[in-house]
Amino acid sequence: MGILPGDILLVHASLKAVGAVRGGVRAVVDSLADAVGADGTLVVYTQTPDNSDPSRWPLTRGYAVPATEWPRLRATLPAFDPERTPSFGVGVLPEEVRTRAGALRSGHPQSSFAALGPAAAWITSGHALDCHLGEDSPLARLEELQARILLLGVGYSVCTAFHLAEYRVPGQGTREYGCAVADGPGGRRWHRYRDVDFDASHFAELGESYEALAERPVTRGRVGRADCRLLALAPAVAYARTWLIDRRAGRDRQP
Repeated sequence: MGILPGDILLVHASLKAVGAVRGGVRAVVDSLADAVGADGTLVVYTQTPDNSDPSRWPLTRGYAVPATEWPRLRATLPAFDPERTPSFGVGVLPEEVRTRAGALRSGHPQSSFAALGPAAAWITSGHALDCHLGEDSPLARLEELQARILLLGVGYSVCTAFHLAEYRVPGQGTREYGCAVADGPGGRRWHRYRDVDFDASHFAELGESYEALAERPVTRGRVGRADCRLLALAPAVAYARTWLIDRRAGRDRQP
């Protein structure tokens, strides 16, 4: 795939797509760590959207609860703990990275990242409570560090970096979020904040458009049975911003 020693690599993966691997997820992470070497850093998205307002659970958890239960759940939902709270809905590879000795995790209660390697502390520090995936998140740090993205058996629909571009689209909509956060030793509180109203429904189309550029910015290959892609984060985000702005302008021009 062209991964190099010293790379800072954000990995999104489906091991089911890869197929049977001797040693399982541990062997896959070992292989990625070998590829980036001692000077490289592995990064994964360890989201916890299940720590959300109960009114949103049909989207974040896949089931609904009666509105009469919402106040009780807001008062009792466990607070996010970067060291102990498992990721949700992103597969087994992020959990393997997150739980390895030396791994660090950012502190956002819904959109955290975990990293393993020399740049982990810088990448995961300072993740603001009111910023899922914008300028005060690890994605912006990864952009500064010229990170690359490996889509291992998954498509552009889960390319989290495209969300960074959404923050840079003029007039991007926002909405209110809610989650349980730690508040002092052993304490918790319900935290409400406004942030970007994300829409990944067009990311597959966006990614295919980027991949079709004449300069061929995406390397494709196979790992096991999986179709994989390797691309630089910063130019992909820059392209995504322009593409999203043009898409909105075209939609606004429609009668």
